[in-house]
Amino acid sequence: RNENSAMAKSDIKKATVPVLEMSCAVCAANVEHKARSINGVMSADVNFASGDMNIIYDSNAVSLAQIQQQIRSIGYDILIDRENLEEKKEETEKERYARLRRRTIWAWIFAVPLMVISMTMMENRHSDLLMLALTLPVLYAGRSFFRNAVKQARHGQANMDTLVALSTSVAFLFSLFNTVFPSFWTSRGMEVHVYYEASGMIIAFVLLGKMLEEGAKGSTSSAIKKLMGLQAKTARVINADGTESDMPISRIKKGDKISVRPGERIPVDGVLDNGNSFVDESMISGEPIPVGKKAGDTVLARIITMVEQAQGSKAPVQRIVDRIAGVFVPVVMGISLVTLVCWIIFGGGTGLSYGLVSAVSVLVIACPCALGLATPTALMVGIGKGAENHILIKDAFALENMCRVNVIAMDKTGTLTVGKPRVSEFMDLGYLLKHDKDILYSLEGLSEHPLAISITSYLKNKGAGDVPLEGFESITGMGVTAVSDGIQYWAGNMTMALEHVSPFEKDLTDTVNQWQNEGKSIVYYGKDSTLLCVIAISDTLKPTSRAAVEQLKKRGIEVYMLTGDSQKTASHIASQLGMKHFKAGLMPDDKAQFISELQNEGKTVAMVGDGINDSQALAQANVSIAMGRGTDIAMDVAMITLMTSDLLLLPKTVTLSRKTVRLIRQNLFWAFIYNIIGIPIAAGVLFPLYGILLNPMWASAAMALSSVSVVANSLRLKGSKI
Repeated sequence: RNENSAMAKSDIKKATVPVLEMSCAVCAANVEHKARSINGVMSADVNFASGDMNIIYDSNAVSLAQIQQQIRSIGYDILIDRENLEEKKEETEKERYARLRRRTIWAWIFAVPLMVISMTMMENRHSDLLMLALTLPVLYAGRSFFRNAVKQARHGQANMDTLVALSTSVAFLFSLFNTVFPSFWTSRGMEVHVYYEASGMIIAFVLLGKMLEEGAKGSTSSAIKKLMGLQAKTARVINADGTESDMPISRIKKGDKISVRPGERIPVDGVLDNGNSFVDESMISGEPIPVGKKAGDTVLARIITMVEQAQGSKAPVQRIVDRIAGVFVPVVMGISLVTLVCWIIFGGGTGLSYGLVSAVSVLVIACPCALGLATPTALMVGIGKGAENHILIKDAFALENMCRVNVIAMDKTGTLTVGKPRVSEFMDLGYLLKHDKDILYSLEGLSEHPLAISITSYLKNKGAGDVPLEGFESITGMGVTAVSDGIQYWAGNMTMALEHVSPFEKDLTDTVNQWQNEGKSIVYYGKDSTLLCVIAISDTLKPTSRAAVEQLKKRGIEVYMLTGDSQKTASHIASQLGMKHFKAGLMPDDKAQFISELQNEGKTVAMVGDGINDSQALAQANVSIAMGRGTDIAMDVAMITLMTSDLLLLPKTVTLSRKTVRLIRQNLFWAFIYNIIGIPIAAGVLFPLYGILLNPMWASAAMALSSVSVVANSLRLKGSKI
């Protein structure tokens, strides 16, 4: 009773919610920090590029509405209404982009003449007043920077808006003071300067950069939008009285019954309750043959969820960048203040004026947008590129880690082979009765092993039928057993056979050896201590298996085949594939142990499998890859799923990972170099030697260009070949 009471006190839920009003990576960090501080929130991860927050919370302690209220208190917002969420998110993004575009156009209408006047007219009271008049509308266009900066300050936080608001305010207020009280400087023998153009151009360039950035970021999630386009928008619900009514899929609840007519899209995942048909899954698998559905589920919604979660997840390197971005703004503000003080102390009569220009330039040029976008944009494009090529990547860690893989271990049946074996030899040892065949048919019908299907199909064609069995047991890595009329029947590999019968006769051994040399799998069937028959099963290699192995080897990757088959069978298959490395006669835990041994040697190992017996090895590997035609448990364990039977997707996955990680490194390099070079130049280190002082206007242009260039660099992957 106490345990049930404790369980009732918590109801753990997961949600992915769009976050609004974020302008930089620091914003994402601020939202994360605020969400994690809320009582009842167990974890929160915000992806700036995708604009989503993955959150785990106790719904009995806090609601999404309460979380939304807390997020709003620091100047941001989240969408929590689950109905038509994607449509609302897209609509909100379009409105945000349209609003940003209007403000950008408005700012540039006044900023261009402001810049022209500052560059062509001599400074005097008339020109200063004209520039003041032109600056005010630009500041109004950028009012969101000031509003958000104030909200951040109220909570002791800072972000990109803080830098923009602080820099433009300093430039504007200093210029306004000089316009109203010029005598303060002239009476001291100093020249009067105004920097209205810097204040206005900073706003104009930042708005332009954000507009271009938003447009580019929108295109990185095109893979999700394409998958969404494959989904039906409504479902036909069967009501309690038997009538049918159309309903948006967002309102469908677990337990609802849906009617799907011939030729229609299947709107939601679910178990087939009644009827049977063939479903075209080519949009998912890329394979044209319709898939028969008698009892099962669709996979599209599951795929969309997987890709969304992957694009919202963070690679290990991104978490480091987030921590840097979190302290970046206070550090930059400190550098700006030090710059001003140094200019005042060492700059002589123009120290204050030049110091203000340099301090403002430091604040503007050091915006961490490029740093924050470097990793997530590359990951979003990479994961989306994978989805378009039937490679589903569960999280960013898998995509980043795949480039480090130097060993790939592969299961044989269903991975390297077609996975549709057929009985090629059926040796009756003289004791097999019709009833025994019926029992074998029933026994294998209960098995989940790929070879079982070939046996049941063969026996059904021979007239075998079902009989009741008791005590069925599947012994992983060996075979199956059951009892009928008090007699134990068993079917499995040689290990199981030798547990029940004495060593085989020489003629039988020779025949089995010959079959194994031909690459056939052997199944032994018997009752109690009597061997009834031996079955040889052949499975053809996939047409692309050898080419895939060759391509992996060209990429510097060692390829191993792991199989429960005999040494001779495995050797035959390996020779056909051009493989040097293989391990035969392995139980499921043996596969996992072998992968562990490779890892202890310093290898980074990926495992490819498709069955329940591969799940241990998949879990042990550094990167786990499942074949999409395999079992659900294999796909659940796996970090990456290849949605078609084409094994050439495997080297493509390696290439995709390497290209994505290369992009991340390029982006981070340029983002860091930009700040490492830009901040000292903005502070005025070149002035003593070359008389170069960076105008804040050009600092803002450089900052905007850096963010756009990082996103544009990531988008190059969309058009590249993998």
